[in-house]
Amino acid sequence: MLRFIILSASLVLPALSLCAAPPQPPPVRIAVVGLTHTHVHWILGRPTRGDIEIVGIYEPNRDLAQRYADLHGYNMDLVYDDLDLMLDTVQPDGVTAFNPIFDHLETVRKAAPRGIHVMVEKPLAVNLDHARKMEALAQKHDIHLLTNYETTWYGTTHESYRLVHLDGEIGPIRKIVVHDGHQGPAEIGVNQEFLDWLTDPKLNGGGALIDFGCYGANLVTWLMKGERPITVTGVTQTIKPDIYPEVDDEATIILTYPDAQAIIQASWNWPRSRKDMAVYGRDGYIVTQDATRMIYRPHRDSPEEHLVAYPPDNPRDDPFAMFAAVIRGELILEPMALSSLENNMIVMEILQAAKDSAQKGRTLTLPEGEKRVSW
Repeated sequence: MLRFIILSASLVLPALSLCAAPPQPPPVRIAVVGLTHTHVHWILGRPTRGDIEIVGIYEPNRDLAQRYADLHGYNMDLVYDDLDLMLDTVQPDGVTAFNPIFDHLETVRKAAPRGIHVMVEKPLAVNLDHARKMEALAQKHDIHLLTNYETTWYGTTHESYRLVHLDGEIGPIRKIVVHDGHQGPAEIGVNQEFLDWLTDPKLNGGGALIDFGCYGANLVTWLMKGERPITVTGVTQTIKPDIYPEVDDEATIILTYPDAQAIIQASWNWPRSRKDMAVYGRDGYIVTQDATRMIYRPHRDSPEEHLVAYPPDNPRDDPFAMFAAVIRGELILEPMALSSLENNMIVMEILQAAKDSAQKGRTLTLPEGEKRVSW
């Protein structure tokens, strides 16, 4: 009998330990800085996952804050019109910035000395000078400074990288072509608060070049494993000056590498919304059609394969889950990860060079290494 009892206990106790769920860590305290970037609906309308809690919102435009409160159901007691007061009162672990790109620097200036981590909506900064100041603040105060792009969470983005670098069948990269944009912000009906700064050359840094060129620069830098281009050529146009009198609505960026070329096409003139790319290797190619659908042809003689790619596993499937995991120290991003500061400093070099190239009407050579200077 004793033997039976001991054996029973040895079987039951492990079963009980397997059933006991580990304690859930408290949600990471997140404050939202700005509501004028309509990507903010991403976090305000996000299903509860238990990983983050919105503890404060900074937005001086009370009418806008009320409209979004009516839409998403948050309490207006969360809303502050003074950023310093909000940060000191709610003491968040991190902030997500959905304000004009020009204000990203001020957000980091306020958050970094308080030890508050920051994730900005793409791109990192309005220009390279702002980006360098933000980088210095993040390093001085030892905070994470991340950048969020919609395409980071596409299954096709990650499957493309795997097929290029881990599978390797298409051979070394020879050309990357990235298409991003839509019919234009006014044409698709963005709200006035967003349109006002999106079409302001100071607050946004430009038009389509900044708004959509950043996606391609981010993806190309990642696929090229952080290699900086040798030359940058930017071509911009304003095809609809009656709608966008102060900024470009059409932009093409050409990047050259020792053995490859990248073409980034950013537009407010596509007849449809698109975020897709083609990666051509020496032997085959990959074409992403959207977040989940892609075409793969590994060799010249092989047929095209139509693939379905799913997002990565939690927490790499969602910007706020990832941000929370990084803040907790549960996730360490690779140096050139899509959201990383290292990647996005190169993105800002590319965007700055492309903008200056377009203004000067000539190709620019990217300064090398630590010799980087403002153009």
